[in-house]
Amino acid sequence: MLTTCRTPLRPRQPARWPGMFVLAMLSLLASGPVLAATGELDLTGSFVGLLAVAVFVLAYALVMVEEKIHMRKSKPVLVAAGIIWALIGWVYVKAGMPAESEHAFRVTLLEFTELMLFLLVAMTYINALDERRVFDALRSWMVRKGFSYRSLFWITGVLAFVISPIADNLTTALLMCAVVTKVAEGDKRFINLCCVNIVVAANAGGAFSPFGDITTLMVWQAGIVQFYEFFELLIPSLINFIIPAVVMSAFIKNRKPASMEEDVWLKRGARRIIALFLLTVATAVACHTLLHLPPVLGMMTGLGYLQFFGYYLRRTLPRSLERKRTRYSQRGDWKKLESLGSVVPFDVFNRVARAEWDTLLFFYGVVMCVGGLGFMGYLGMLSEALYTGWNATGANIALGVISAVVDNIPVMFAVLTMEPDMSHGHWLLITLTAGVGGSLLSIGSAAGVALMGQARGNYTFMGHLRWTPVIALGYVASVMAHLWLNAESFHVFN
Repeated sequence: MLTTCRTPLRPRQPARWPGMFVLAMLSLLASGPVLAATGELDLTGSFVGLLAVAVFVLAYALVMVEEKIHMRKSKPVLVAAGIIWALIGWVYVKAGMPAESEHAFRVTLLEFTELMLFLLVAMTYINALDERRVFDALRSWMVRKGFSYRSLFWITGVLAFVISPIADNLTTALLMCAVVTKVAEGDKRFINLCCVNIVVAANAGGAFSPFGDITTLMVWQAGIVQFYEFFELLIPSLINFIIPAVVMSAFIKNRKPASMEEDVWLKRGARRIIALFLLTVATAVACHTLLHLPPVLGMMTGLGYLQFFGYYLRRTLPRSLERKRTRYSQRGDWKKLESLGSVVPFDVFNRVARAEWDTLLFFYGVVMCVGGLGFMGYLGMLSEALYTGWNATGANIALGVISAVVDNIPVMFAVLTMEPDMSHGHWLLITLTAGVGGSLLSIGSAAGVALMGQARGNYTFMGHLRWTPVIALGYVASVMAHLWLNAESFHVFN
């Protein structure tokens, strides 16, 4: 008995939690991620357990008011993760079982490491494409075309839906928001409406691709849903985007913004980096599907592709500049000739440094916090309450709504850690609802939070909230579409 706890600690009875996934000892070459098991001691009713929950709630409250207090979201969850695991370590040392808590921490850390390296490579490629001006060129093309407001609304929405499965929903939303704020500068109402549409479209597009969102990546790396099986969510995701967009577009006056001239040209190697990114994705898929190795192996190999190409760009830069000076001089293109003076060699490690480290560290904090609470026994309680007290369909739909308030990362990690006994259709359902449920509120997804910062004063929490009933209609319709179109998968268990 430990005197540090208000209620007695008792040995864990595994049979009491039928929804829990009991981990075997997995090696580093396991094909799926390793999830932290429930600990030997039940801390859910103890002072230490309640303190850990209070620390996590406080940390997440600080995350939710990030825009108000101007404190990066990674800071509170990093501290919370340290406190929670320190509490676990202290209790297990007192109980004479330090090896169990150490092993659980290492297992949870491995879960984060695989995902972090995967995301780091993806972010590096996106930053490389940005540095090569791929996204600037796309924005310039849209500006020059002089589309009407209604056309711009639909084009940015459709592009957000199409690009986010490859470039992730956060990057895609920021790109489309930059286009809208540039073209419709000063029109707050239209910018807010477009931003709402972009958030919904980017989240919906990210829900049917392993690369579209962190949550889908987690499900794919867990080996629960195979790469090609995500595309079963294509039509439900499309419905989730189309229904709100149709309603919102009816409130747009069909007029044209003031014409603008913006000439942007791609830097050398931009198209080849796009090809290397697609090759990297293919390598990751092949590693997972054909070799049954973690997808992160293919992504890290793809980082090697980019490093070799960066070496080639640096070595051939002087010769390339000389050819361009000669060509631009002969054509009299003095603007491009002048721009050659600011050309710097391509450096892969500069692209790595520009990765969104706040997001990666936030992800670490969330994974470690949820893993610690799961080790204490709280996820077992949640699993029993949701997946035993309710049916899986109702639980997954409710969790999607909850993800609009609590970020979908901890929601999905909690479900994966619990690993309830669900059919394949139900796993696709939680993948869909966790992905698109965040669109109900502006704070419910990384895309929404980022756009509130980028379009500050134009896109707001209340501006998004006005359209929540319409977005909820799309949410319900997408769930119903999945239940109907993929009905046979609800009888297939993994």
